[in-house]
Amino acid sequence: MTDLPTDQAPAAVLTRHVDMLIVGAGLSGIGAACHLQTEAPGTTYAIVEARAASGGTWDLFRYPGIRSDSDMFTLGYSFQPWTEPESIAGGEAILHYIRQTATDHGVEEHIRYNSRVVRAEWSSPDAAWTVTVEDTTTGVLQTWTCGFLYVCSGYYRYDQGYAPDWTGADSYTGLIVHPQHWPENIDLAGKRIVVVGSGATAVTLVPALAQAAEHVTMLQRSPSYVLPFPSKDPVADALRKVLPADRAYRAIRWKNIKTATAIYSLARSKPTAVRALLRALAIRMLPTGFDVDTHFNPSYQPWDQRMCLVPDGDFFKAIKSGKADVVTGHIDALTPTGLALRSGEQLEADIIVTATGLNLLPLGGIELTVDGEKVAIHDRVAFKGMMLDGVPNLAFAIGYTNASWTLKVDLVSSYISRLWESMTRRGHDIVTPRLPPGPMSKTPFIDMSSGYFERSRALLMLQGEDAPWRLAQHYRKDSPLFQVSPLHDAGLVFGSATRTGATVRGSIKPSR
Repeated sequence: MTDLPTDQAPAAVLTRHVDMLIVGAGLSGIGAACHLQTEAPGTTYAIVEARAASGGTWDLFRYPGIRSDSDMFTLGYSFQPWTEPESIAGGEAILHYIRQTATDHGVEEHIRYNSRVVRAEWSSPDAAWTVTVEDTTTGVLQTWTCGFLYVCSGYYRYDQGYAPDWTGADSYTGLIVHPQHWPENIDLAGKRIVVVGSGATAVTLVPALAQAAEHVTMLQRSPSYVLPFPSKDPVADALRKVLPADRAYRAIRWKNIKTATAIYSLARSKPTAVRALLRALAIRMLPTGFDVDTHFNPSYQPWDQRMCLVPDGDFFKAIKSGKADVVTGHIDALTPTGLALRSGEQLEADIIVTATGLNLLPLGGIELTVDGEKVAIHDRVAFKGMMLDGVPNLAFAIGYTNASWTLKVDLVSSYISRLWESMTRRGHDIVTPRLPPGPMSKTPFIDMSSGYFERSRALLMLQGEDAPWRLAQHYRKDSPLFQVSPLHDAGLVFGSATRTGATVRGSIKPSR
């Protein structure tokens, strides 16, 4: 990509045009660019990233022990084999994998860092989005135009995690840390640490912190399901020894997709049996006499919320060692030296870690308008879990919540790339999802009961009753919608720019 000609008018120097603008240079955005290059060759594109580095979640989160909560053979890209020995991998290894993928596929040169999308305005006559991008280092606003806008920023706020407003917080003399903003060089040695929360982040932190701290307590309001899982996959190791790397990866990936799907399906169809199995595993791995029913017997059914995977049972091992414990109860207030619970129990803490969840921010908080009308995301129904009804030439990447994120995002990115290639070939500039006539029952886009979803229901888009307006949240059932169904789906309406001279293909190359 080259700089604009110097004879352009000054105002035009700040305007760039590409066929597709991708928002976010994390796992999803880099994968989207790779699919686009392969499946819609010749498409001009750029990635705008609000932060100063690529990697998204895996660059932002630096807390001890950070790791995947899905196996890397399915969290990894379908086109880029995961070659490390660990199936459940640490954050540093995942970040290296993402960045190596960007380098291998020539994506890095398309990324514009410190570039946060503020708003996007669609013009039907021009068949183009006008996108306002803020330079996060200078505050200067720049304008991009694009034929298609693909938002790969995930669904949570990068600048702010969720933390409850506790009574007495001002009186607490220790350190309060949110995992999303882990400080560098924090001294854990000899410290009493209370981790508030019971989700994947909390169960990851506890064994990692216990290695250095005097003692770690996980304080939870209510239990979560915790599933011990091997950190290495012996079947994968065996297949790698006898098959070429690409074939082995495909076989392992498919095996793990089927395994994860089977576990989820069993949990939903036979919740009582799965609950009993998880309880038995906990009893086997915890100290004799441990109160499993108080601390590891959730009130909800398996997979009503995301299940916490613990590689090689490290979380349970930390408890069994005596370096960590679990307390179930409600916080009444913070005290100068720790936390007071409603039960009257006092927990002393030098450090309080608020593993209390995320704040959601669908579509990166971008202000959207279509032909001058503001788009209320929470009123729109998702087409195939990736586009909004009535909003042209826009897609978003939100992965599975009950399986590896990337399984769904890979499906979406491949579909969007092939859709754009087909539109280009057929001379179409516009694609708009349109709801069918008649009433449609609508439900929240994500129907899990995790706290951060419950807090943010009003912000999220909706889903309908049946495909393509509702996904099965089941990879093998959803795949045909993306890989087999016609690209020119009955739910999509196609059109072309009407304004004479409209630029709907990338004739201006983006400058750095």
